[in-house]
Order: sequence, then structure tokens, then C-alpha cells
Amino acid sequence: MKIAVVTDTASYLTPEQIKKYNITVLPITVILGNKQYKETEELTDEEFYDYLRNESELPTTSQVSMGQIQEAYDRLVDEGYDTIISIHLSLGITSFMDNLRMFVKTYDKAKVYPFDSMAASAAEADLVMLAGSLAQKNVDPEEIVAKLKDLRDSTDIYFAVNDLKHLSRTGRLSNRSAIIGSLLDVKPLLTFKDGKIYAIAKERTMHRAFRMISLEIQKYEEAHPDFKLHITVVDSNNREMLAKWSSDFTAAFPEARVSTSHLGPAISVHTGEKTMGVVWDKDFMDEN
Repeated sequence: MKIAVVTDTASYLTPEQIKKYNITVLPITVILGNKQYKETEELTDEEFYDYLRNESELPTTSQVSMGQIQEAYDRLVDEGYDTIISIHLSLGITSFMDNLRMFVKTYDKAKVYPFDSMAASAAEADLVMLAGSLAQKNVDPEEIVAKLKDLRDSTDIYFAVNDLKHLSRTGRLSNRSAIIGSLLDVKPLLTFKDGKIYAIAKERTMHRAFRMISLEIQKYEEAHPDFKLHITVVDSNNREMLAKWSSDFTAAFPEARVSTSHLGPAISVHTGEKTMGVVWDKDFMDEN
């Protein structure tokens, strides 16, 4: 048995992580005006944020197509893989997973395990890297899926945006009453619940958002003394604050492993610029 791991660019794996864990990454399409770009391949973050700040027509995205999926799966089969674990963006914010599950019912060249990350960004990335590390050790695919579910169940995600206009416009915000936050001078705080995005609080500054997130992580750490904590700080073109938050979390939680990641265009279309997010979960490296 030879196991491949596939994901999409919403995981925002670094080139080094992709190589280390032998991951196949399929690009989400970002649409700026009348032009389409494959994320990470044809569009830089600088070009995207320049467009977001200066153009009146707001950008959109297009999910990975089943044609892209088939091409990638066929290529992996040609390389000798007979099993594929395919981990992707949450079904709660895109219909991609439903389409993939329908597709694999008739795909008979390899055994495919579609897996809903029920998240995006670093939470998706942790699942992908865990699957990649276990695949390299020839762990049985059913056991890999079980470990993925365990890690997914251990994950919490909070993120603060400058305003809700992008999430409201793209329909990714599940509790509409939170739209009032866009009318005030606040930083809406949001989370993923059952794979969907919900607004949960309104903080007046990013500093207050950080304090609230820190309290949640502290509660989580106290409730889970049996495993090591992994905290990932994520930014959307907000590198100075990323450095500060990661440093502050390292000081506040010395026993945890603290990482950083970045949101690219496909997710920033929905969150806007200057978003800050935090993902915390059971450290997947403890599985190795």
C-alpha cells in the first residue's frame, strides 16, 4: 500500500512543509475583476492586497474543480499510489466536499478517503501534516483517518477581523445578527463551530481580542493536561502583530509549541486585510 495526501491551498502550507510531508496541493482560483489566478502559483499576496485596497469590484473565489482533482489523482496513481487521503476546506463554507464525495464514488483507480477539515488555514494544515507523517510510516489509512478525527475534535479556532463586510458579502457568516458589529468601531471575534463561521464577541481593539483568546487557551490547557498544546498564530498581511502575538503566546504558554502561518488571497477574500487568528489543538507532532 502506498498512501498519498492531497489538500488545497487554503491550508497555506509552506514549500518546506509540502516537501517534508510529501503533500499534493491543489490551487483554489482567485478572481480579480475579469482575471482568474491560481492561488500561490499565479498571484502574490502583494498583488492581491493592492487590488483589495484600490479596486471597487471586490474579488471572489472558485473552488477546486473535479477536473483538477481527477488530474491530480490520476497522476498519483501513475506514480504508484493506490490510496489517497484528501483533506480540504470545511464543508460549512464551501460545497467542495459534497462534490468530492460524489466524485470518489465513481473513481476506481485508487481508494480515496475524503476528509472534511471543518476549518481552514492552520487547522487544515495540521491535519494535512499529521496525515503526511503517518502515510510516510505506512500507517493503515483507517487508522490515519481515526487520528485525523481525534485531532480535528481537539481543535479550537478564534479570529478577529477589522470588520464584517467581507464575511457578510460572501455569505460565510452564519449568525446574521452579528452584522451589527460592522457598524461600530469594534474588532469582531469569530470562531468555527461545526465547520461554520460564527461571530461570538465584539472587542474594541486587537489587544482586547488577544486577551480574550488567551483566556480561552488557558481554559483549554487546564482542561487537557494529558497532551502537549500546539498554538498557531495566523495573520492576513499583519506581520508586525503576528510577531507580537506569537512572542506573547510563547511567554504566556511556555509548555506549548507556538507556530505562525499566513492567510492568502482565497481566505482573505472573506476575512479582509489585517485579520488575526489563532488555532490551538493537540500537538500533532506528539503522534510521531
